[in-house]
Amino acid sequence: MNPTLLPSAKLAPQYHLPETATSTDFLSHLLLGQERAVDAFKLMTKIDSQHLFLGDYSGVDRPLFIKALVSQADTPSNNYLVATKKLSDDAEIQFKWQSVLPPQNVGIIAKQESLSCYLQGTIRRADLLGRMIKTDKASVYKPGALASNHMVFICLESIWQRENLWDLLMQILHDGYYRINSELAPIPVNCKIILVGSGLSYSQLRLEDRKFSRHFPLLAEMSNEVDLTQHPESAYVQWLNVLAKDESAELDASSLLPLFWYSSRLVEHQQRLSLSMLEIKQLLAQAKAYAGKSLLNGAVIAKALEKLKFRHNSSELYSAQSFDDNFINLPTKGAMVGQINGLTVIDTGDYTYGEPARITTSVHYGDGEVADIERKSELGGNIHTKGMMILSACLYRIFGRDAPLHLNANIVFEQSYQEIDGDSASLAEYCCLMSAIAEQPIVQSLAVTGALDQFGNVQAIGGVNEKIEGFYTLCQRRGLTGEQGVIIPKANVLQLNLEPAVIEAVNKGLFHVHAIEHMDEAVEILMQMPAGVANEDNDFAPETLYGLVQQRLDKLAGQDDEDVELNFFAKLLAKLRII
Repeated sequence: MNPTLLPSAKLAPQYHLPETATSTDFLSHLLLGQERAVDAFKLMTKIDSQHLFLGDYSGVDRPLFIKALVSQADTPSNNYLVATKKLSDDAEIQFKWQSVLPPQNVGIIAKQESLSCYLQGTIRRADLLGRMIKTDKASVYKPGALASNHMVFICLESIWQRENLWDLLMQILHDGYYRINSELAPIPVNCKIILVGSGLSYSQLRLEDRKFSRHFPLLAEMSNEVDLTQHPESAYVQWLNVLAKDESAELDASSLLPLFWYSSRLVEHQQRLSLSMLEIKQLLAQAKAYAGKSLLNGAVIAKALEKLKFRHNSSELYSAQSFDDNFINLPTKGAMVGQINGLTVIDTGDYTYGEPARITTSVHYGDGEVADIERKSELGGNIHTKGMMILSACLYRIFGRDAPLHLNANIVFEQSYQEIDGDSASLAEYCCLMSAIAEQPIVQSLAVTGALDQFGNVQAIGGVNEKIEGFYTLCQRRGLTGEQGVIIPKANVLQLNLEPAVIEAVNKGLFHVHAIEHMDEAVEILMQMPAGVANEDNDFAPETLYGLVQQRLDKLAGQDDEDVELNFFAKLLAKLRII
């Protein structure tokens, strides 16, 4: 068996799922993988002078997560805001907080009874501080969030956009008190402030706002994925159950595998699962609608995933039609010189899919430049340009150690009319260049992706599942021959989580996935000949691919001019019958 071929067991994650999905679930199960956030939160509750920044991500259901986080706090005693003054009649009235219920003849200005609240959207000054309500007899203080809750969670985006309110909050934390109006005494701050925003915003605020860095030294950064080498699958099942319960749904045991598969696809890793609460909850709500009942089994989850793809894949279908109508020329059989099938990923914002791309190379005598037509036409991004430079470095490392190369090469993505970026095509471009120089054909039934370093090692790339499935889908529509397949970096094997149809085709020997570590493995598979190993004089055997490349480069350098001249005179003398 070819050592680069991957067995089907490597093409998707393997899970040890419980036989039943039902289990005792608590809000605290939502804190799976959030050890950093929980540790910082608990530390905040023990330090009076320090407040917390909760760094989350777009997939978090904030109110639900806040409930789970607050469940980790010890329940504090109620506090009461009362007015006091010194013995002298002309002494100023002061407000103070006390945990002991005051006597009946002492008025309670505010009660701090609620554990927490979350402020978002349009936040007003009164929402934070409260306001005075005038009645016929007197003015009454209606407490705000700061006086009613032990912990106040505030959406950073909601308060940061209102500069006056942001400055007010920072000043309150700096002073330790706030005023409702100029007539009333200041009210001491007796709660914890937890700002909720992105980790990037925290870094920016630390640099730009001195008051912020002083009062928010604690960062509770949330994780967006969980490592299955650190946590069992059963813990993730409990996490799923809490989300299902929040959607008034119940999970059947058969629903777990498709949910685990979907979660793994979100993070592109076989040993990790997504903690994107919103995406999972949205899928469960859609599955519940399709099922028409609260109990969700594997079939309805699979249907929801299929419909999810159907709603977003119109761009992929139009692209496939262009291949089927031969508007885009990309052969998947035979062999050609200087042409290879690369693999690209198209991201439409809400949907990502793979699409093969035809890469061609032409070579001729020149000054050693490997030209990137994409860059020259301003269709290539900076990272793609970097990949091309590394490709050139590989070429010179092998063949240009002792003398400059006398060839020019032009490499292009054919029928590409939008910007191309990333270095994941550098392996395919290198193989295509070797084919053009050696004039050895590349089999067109294989597609290639991988990023090179200067030593020829093949490095990991993004979107490996979409790339494989994109080429498989094209081959499947044209008819699987058993010769088609893809070449990917071995470093990406842990990210494989392919559709069942692809795995079944691999099982039947109709499609192949090669995982390689070095570019020499790729050229040997694609051109079906040994790459070659240099001897002490840095020469390659003539029957190897690199030997053919070396011979062509020598010709371009004019090192066989003498042989050409002798052959010319020999033929002339033969015609004159002198020899």
